[in-house]
Amino acid sequence: MRLKCFAVLLFAALNIVFLGANAHAAPTEAATENVQVAWRLLDYLAVDYGGAVKDGKVISEGEYSEMTEFSASVVERFKSLPNGPEKAALQSEAADFQHAVKSKASPDAVAEKAHSLGAHLLSAYPVVLAPKTAPDFASGQKLYTDNCASCHGVNGNGKGPNAVGLDPQPVAFADLGRAQHRSVFGLYQVIGQGLDGTAMPSFAHLPDTDRWALAFYVGSFAFNDAARGEQLWKTDPALRKRFPDLATLAKTAPADLAKDVGPENAFALTAYLRRNAAAVTTATSTISISHQRLQESLSAYQKGDYHGAEELALSAYLDGFEPVEPALAARDGTLLSRIEKEMGSLRSSIHSQDDPKVVATKIGSLQSLLGQAEKALAPEAGSNTSTFIGAFTILLREGLEALLIVTAMIAFLKKAERKEALPYVHAGWVVALLAGLATWGVATFLIGISGASRELTEGFGSLFATVVLLWVGIWLHGKSQAQEWQRFIQQTMGQALSKGSSWFLFGLAFIVVYREVFETILFYAALWTHDNGLVIFAGAGLACVVLAGIAWAMLRFSSRLPISQFFAFSSGLIAILSVVLAGKGVAALQEAGLIDVTQLGFVPQIELLGIFPTVQSVGAQLAVITIVVGWLLYSRNKEKQPKLTGV
Repeated sequence: MRLKCFAVLLFAALNIVFLGANAHAAPTEAATENVQVAWRLLDYLAVDYGGAVKDGKVISEGEYSEMTEFSASVVERFKSLPNGPEKAALQSEAADFQHAVKSKASPDAVAEKAHSLGAHLLSAYPVVLAPKTAPDFASGQKLYTDNCASCHGVNGNGKGPNAVGLDPQPVAFADLGRAQHRSVFGLYQVIGQGLDGTAMPSFAHLPDTDRWALAFYVGSFAFNDAARGEQLWKTDPALRKRFPDLATLAKTAPADLAKDVGPENAFALTAYLRRNAAAVTTATSTISISHQRLQESLSAYQKGDYHGAEELALSAYLDGFEPVEPALAARDGTLLSRIEKEMGSLRSSIHSQDDPKVVATKIGSLQSLLGQAEKALAPEAGSNTSTFIGAFTILLREGLEALLIVTAMIAFLKKAERKEALPYVHAGWVVALLAGLATWGVATFLIGISGASRELTEGFGSLFATVVLLWVGIWLHGKSQAQEWQRFIQQTMGQALSKGSSWFLFGLAFIVVYREVFETILFYAALWTHDNGLVIFAGAGLACVVLAGIAWAMLRFSSRLPISQFFAFSSGLIAILSVVLAGKGVAALQEAGLIDVTQLGFVPQIELLGIFPTVQSVGAQLAVITIVVGWLLYSRNKEKQPKLTGV
């Protein structure tokens, strides 16, 4: 999925190309490490300086010696930064910070200067500040027990059995006075690099995900009231805007947040978010990426970089909006359709190099629509009723297409008295369900599925199913005449379907079901929270009952149809589904950026029928309709031709 470490560096590169004088210097790998170490030193100084100086006097010579050494190291590291428009100002600010340490300024003043300098450093030289995905708190707890508790104590009080005799003593993570000045990123840096002059070793051998999980767990010891923090998070949109992503959460010290919202609120919110980091990666957070990409796209377009503008507009959809589609579909499907249509229209205008004013107007309209989406996706906008309806309609909508195709296959095999092939069809859809669950597990716990990957899966799956369904539909229509059916039965009766044909049925059942399961799981994952599981299961259960009723009715109805009517009905249904899937397949590939978008303003968007207002999507559907109509005309003409008989 989107790797945030690459994304941060990409943003810096795009800023250089598109924003000219406002660009930040993009650090090399060595410079990136230098920036990270400088930031960690500042973070450490902000926390520990209070143990060295009080009321303008040194209270610990050893601690103060370390503070002066580290502040000097900060100045030297700032001199080694890559050249950039803000380097001189940063060096001046670093020298002022060093002077504050030398002059024994108050701990509050030094902490404020350290945090300010660190923020300015990262603004000028962006580096990795966040995990790729939300850390697993339970995993962090286990890692702490296995690696840290022996020194730092099970409760983080710094009094583990191995702490005896250590100098300096292990840090007490449960000490609120120190913990409120620590960011998770600072803890992550120490975990990865160790701490010189102490018994704290480097844990660089641990995977990056483990180090982040450990940092979030360690950073939670001093903060409790997570329940109140959750309530604040869900009811206060202003607080959520403060943490649009994991990077902001990782670099924010509770004491800095407390200056604006008060210590009680800040500490409660810290308790909740450090235990539930996934909260900042949900619905509304990624929309901020869309806002940013759209603005960058407009800037690039106005400077004549049309390719860059098109790429940024595509990123606004795939990286910012596409991840929240499932949740928005459950809350406001109409708004979702409007945004998708406007996104496609924008890319079409950029590709056609329309007037910059037209592009600016479309981007402005999209920004407004995205604002509406943020409101619709806010936690307080949800309810058990909307979640139930969403879970019901999602499964019903996604399951209906697959149900129609699989049921038609089962009905045909029963009609043809080929029950020995039924296990292959049933195996196909059962394996598809299991593969869907496996996909959910992999996407949730191991990797991420990007917007582009999801759209490509849907697109190619739909087009493959379209081709197969066309072939099946034409074959079924050829058997719709009674004499053709009798000839077919006579030629094949007593012979089991070949092994290859059986596996073909398995493959078709698998593809059509997996495509829908894949989509449904992504939708449900977006709806899921820790307290609405029963509501989602209730909605899904009702949808399953309705789908089962439809399947029963279709099989019962088809068994009573005469052979010719059955095949005519089945071929007609499959032809309609192939047209629908053709439109959806092309639309998905357009959203992935694989196919250009050319708008058709007079065509309405009817997603249920696979109709999307683009030349490419409608063209694909017309091509399928042409094939179907052409075959019907050919078949009818063939039937009218006199058959030759022997003399």
